[in-house]
Amino acid sequence: MKIWLNGEQTNIDSELTLADLASQQNLDEVRYAIEVNEEIIPRSEHPTHTLNEGDKVEIVTAIGGG
Repeated sequence: MKIWLNGEQTNIDSELTLADLASQQNLDEVRYAIEVNEEIIPRSEHPTHTLNEGDKVEIVTAIGGG
């Protein structure tokens, strides 16, 4: 199925959760936020929030520094 990931059309497996997507993007050790269709999804919902055809997903990672 196709979704938009950070502005680019991407093919993913159906039934993919946000937690699965984050893992595929190698974000396990990174601070990040995920927005789906212009709504921030709390991290507590990532394991159960499945993606749908045509979803627009934005992943933002935190950058440290000072």
